Amino acid sequence: MKINFAETIMRSNRTTSVTEFLFSGFPKFEDGGVLFFIPLFFIYIFIVIGNLIVFFAVRMDVHLHNPMYNFISIFSFLEIWYTTATIPKMLSNLISKQRTISMIGCLLQMYFFHSLGNSEGILLTTMAIDRYVAICNPLRYPTIMTPRLCAQLSAGSCIFGFLVLLPEIAWISTLPFCGPNQIHQIFCDFEPVLRLACTDTSMILVEDVVHAVAIIFSVLVIAISYIRIITVILRIPSGEGRQKAFSTCAAHLGVFLMFYGSVSLMYLRFSATFPPILDTAIALMFAVLAPFFNPIIYSLRNKDMKIAIKKLLCSQRMLSTSTS
Repeated sequence: MKINFAETIMRSNRTTSVTEFLFSGFPKFEDGGVLFFIPLFFIYIFIVIGNLIVFFAVRMDVHLHNPMYNFISIFSFLEIWYTTATIPKMLSNLISKQRTISMIGCLLQMYFFHSLGNSEGILLTTMAIDRYVAICNPLRYPTIMTPRLCAQLSAGSCIFGFLVLLPEIAWISTLPFCGPNQIHQIFCDFEPVLRLACTDTSMILVEDVVHAVAIIFSVLVIAISYIRIITVILRIPSGEGRQKAFSTCAAHLGVFLMFYGSVSLMYLRFSATFPPILDTAIALMFAVLAPFFNPIIYSLRNKDMKIAIKKLLCSQRMLSTSTS
């Protein structure tokens, strides 16, 4: 009995021994980490400023006060916090000798990163449905997509995105972690963290299936919407009408392909393992490059957005000159 009691205590101590995780996917500062720090820093600044410009351009231009641009502005706002959940910690790890994160910090990073990602995914699905109604049922569009419904869909996307992940994070927080504590990724993610748990790892497969079902469902809804949209657009007799209809959907379709393309590479591989370099590249595409191209796509592919951004920047210049 004494031996069993001692073993129980030792086992209990082992399960609570890990209080922080170590990121192993970053180069050390002396090995050229600063070379990665500089471009990543400027990319992050561009993401924040670019998405802020898109957000305020929509909010301050009355011509863009409609459901489509409202969803774009919300998506841009979410992108800022989506990248802020991971990139500042990445930057810190590139120039720090201690590339660690606390257990609570890791759980919070996972929660906010994936909650914001879920909200963006739901919002992209909502945007596809909005474009479907606008092009396939243009006469009924004003009565269907009312400002009230638009606000409800925007709020619902964010609320559901944050609520749906709570049980998963709560479950992970109860798992025992007794070592090793090296996360083979550049940010805290479900699969690398779950592999470190001192428990049955078969739950990883369940996690993969849940994520895969959610991703595939969203992709199917968006794909079906755009198949229907394209068939309707091709029936438009005038070339100018077809071009105008395509232009309203091109930006959203580009963001959709970037977002879900990187998400699919990241989370639809199940037990398949990639080389560490490829794994890191996919993670960067998912967490950094897709948000980087969002303001570029919306500003370059949309004439109304270009005009609104020019107005915003010109008003800021006039304000700065008047105050000086």
